Amino acid sequence: MIILGVDPGSRVTGFAVIERKGATETLIDTGIIRVSTGDTHQLRLKQIYEALSGLIASHLPDYCAVEMPVYGNNPQSMLKLGRVQATAMLAALNRDVPVVEYSPKQVKKSVTGNGNASKEQVRYMIASILSLGEVSELALDASDAVAVALCHAHRGPDTPGGSYRNWADFVKDNPDRTT
Repeated sequence: MIILGVDPGSRVTGFAVIERKGATETLIDTGIIRVSTGDTHQLRLKQIYEALSGLIASHLPDYCAVEMPVYGNNPQSMLKLGRVQATAMLAALNRDVPVVEYSPKQVKKSVTGNGNASKEQVRYMIASILSLGEVSELALDASDAVAVALCHAHRGPDTPGGSYRNWADFVKDNPDRTT
């Protein structure tokens, strides 16, 4: 299973592509999409859409996991983050890639065991999980995107014991547990 993780940002969007085979995850690609601050918000959304569409075309993920913006002091900033999240979702859905959303607390808890972990703790744990060695050079937005992808790898419906949207999916995937 190949998962594209996205950490939406109106100026810097993190992305990561991981592959899960059995119980092993491998980092395939990660980085940031930095958009021009001189452009309008609409043009920045277009740049993010095009960059994510290119990544999807290159890596052909089975899922796109996106972190949800859930809090903020500035309503305008939250609106912009929501638009970036929608842009990421649209890029995936236009390529028939299913999209799942996770809250920041879900992502942090999945990777560190603590829903209130700092970005630095998340970066340290993804390095440990993926045996990456020193990752202090890895942008925090990129490491957050890796964490989003890992969260889906650990919690998604294709994961043994993962979460399911309904009972029918659970029964289909677990016929031996329903008798």
